[in-house]
Amino acid sequence: MTDDAVARELAGVGPRLRAARERRGVTLTMVSRATGISLSTLSRIENGRRKPTLELLLQLAKEYGVSLDELAGTVSATAEKPPSPPPPRPASDKAMLPLTRYVGGLHAHKHVLPATGEQPPRPRQVSHEGYAWLCVLSGRLWLALGDRDVALTAGEVAEFDARTPHGVANASPLRPVEYLIMFGPQGERLRRRVHPTGN
Repeated sequence: MTDDAVARELAGVGPRLRAARERRGVTLTMVSRATGISLSTLSRIENGRRKPTLELLLQLAKEYGVSLDELAGTVSATAEKPPSPPPPRPASDKAMLPLTRYVGGLHAHKHVLPATGEQPPRPRQVSHEGYAWLCVLSGRLWLALGDRDVALTAGEVAEFDARTPHGVANASPLRPVEYLIMFGPQGERLRRRVHPTGN
């Protein structure tokens, strides 16, 4: 492989890492907490301002559930062997669709929690830096925020500091719940420019 080819492959590692992370539906902050790699290092690698070491690539490949070949771009799309199907998703697992594709600033995702057929236990809570907003599109969402439990229905919104322990679950065992979440990993907050007018 020529030096130019190597340079091209290395230049593609950052975007492939970003795509793998977004498929997992996680932020750089979450990856930093899980791996111990600094947020600035992760950001520079994804933006192509730093070349990742083999040790970092191994950590990230494991975290994202991908192979080194995928991150290096050496897997051929026309290979004779078809790609392995993803592992089956547990019935209680959620589907996530990233709506933003850049590093830093506000992130938005759509989440779908399937119906489980039974009342779920109280959601497991996490806390981290940042600020979050939830908007329920359909169904009923159970938001466990600190020691409070709130059931949100379609059209209802919650806003909270992500340092407060929080977790969500489908509040209805019979139908899925869909919601949007926006997250400001550096503490960004929404700024209202237009206020509703009174009657």
